[in-house]
Amino acid sequence: MEVSVIIPCYNKEVYVEACASSILQQDFASFEVIMVDDGSTDGTGSVCDRLAATDERLRVYHTANGGVTAARRYGVEHARGRYIMFVDSDDRLMPGAISLLHKTIEETGADEVIGSYRTQRGTVHDSGRRGWQEPALLAGELLAVRNSFCVLWGIIFRRELLDGCLTMSRDIITSEDILMQIKCLMKQPKVYFIGQQVYWYNEGLPNNRNTRLDNVRAFDTELRKTLTPRWSEFKNGYLLHCVKTYESFIYHRCFYVRKYYKMLKKEDLSHLPTADYIAFMLPPRIAFIPIWLKKTLQSRS
Repeated sequence: MEVSVIIPCYNKEVYVEACASSILQQDFASFEVIMVDDGSTDGTGSVCDRLAATDERLRVYHTANGGVTAARRYGVEHARGRYIMFVDSDDRLMPGAISLLHKTIEETGADEVIGSYRTQRGTVHDSGRRGWQEPALLAGELLAVRNSFCVLWGIIFRRELLDGCLTMSRDIITSEDILMQIKCLMKQPKVYFIGQQVYWYNEGLPNNRNTRLDNVRAFDTELRKTLTPRWSEFKNGYLLHCVKTYESFIYHRCFYVRKYYKMLKKEDLSHLPTADYIAFMLPPRIAFIPIWLKKTLQSRS
């Protein structure tokens, strides 16, 4: 078996059939699809079972709700492929995606190959990167929340690269894909970019995740632990990540988080972009104004 495609599923009854069909229709001979129903409370599990009954390449596992990372990990543990791909249950693969990504990773010997993607509105997201890329630079972009490339989906991984990268607290409910990719990049893998569109991303769908401060604490703790072996190299990136997260809370008028981020006042933040530095140094309710303006302008550009 060459490629295992893992689909974590939670309450996506309306989307899972189109997602699975886009994979089962791929022009590639040696692949399997593993759907992990992560304790769905709608009809998602039943749809998965119906699809599996009609195609032997598709296997379904039903688990208690443990979160998307746990579902991905469970899928990888039961996968038989040399290479792993992840597809979210409300998205799709573009035609020919597996063949293209598999051919590229075989020819280059890369540990992960990253493609570009498009949305349901026809917008194409292409990072402009081509060929070999430095893992440290990619990790830096993820920390700065300015990445323009696929983070977890739209990628084919050499299976061994994922070892140890799918373990994190259940309390981490947002940006878990970013954390997983950073864990991979800390291994200094060989990363290769292609320009072709391989993924169809269903943009702007609502979710029921409400990030709380304890979720952020769990993320920050795990992120710092991940970066510790190369702390001198990534300390500034970690601090920038914390400031960016703080700005997001202030944007949503969660002014109470100032107490959590007061530890940043003890750090040298002179390396921060000027706008981020000013936003953090201002009192929260005053900082809201420039933060709101910046995010509003970014959303319109």
